[in-house]
Amino acid sequence: MAVDPRGADLKRLLAEDRGGPVVMLNLLRFTEGGVETYREYARRLSETFLPRHGGEVLYAGTGSTVLVAEDGQSWDAVVVVRYPDRAAFGRMVADPEYQEVTRLRTAALSEAVLQATSPWT
Repeated sequence: MAVDPRGADLKRLLAEDRGGPVVMLNLLRFTEGGVETYREYARRLSETFLPRHGGEVLYAGTGSTVLVAEDGQSWDAVVVVRYPDRAAFGRMVADPEYQEVTRLRTAALSEAVLQATSPWT
């Protein structure tokens, strides 16, 4: 299962831009030992890349009791990040310094969902 967005995915994200902020939902399943690796990624993301691109973590937490899900649909962690717009997310992902750090995220995860969301009006 993929854990990183591909170029075609990013192009689609930008093409479907309705303007305004975007909130990215991250559902994470860690590899063995991946929690600490992901925490290092998250630290670097929060210290450098989110401020540089106008993003902010709205919520980060460990998965707990599953109430409604099929077997295998529980997640180890949930992270919700807001960006001023989809272009800001795209610039961050394209940032060469970020691309160096994202290897930590890739190594930490066995599965992930990364989904853009838009507020209801």
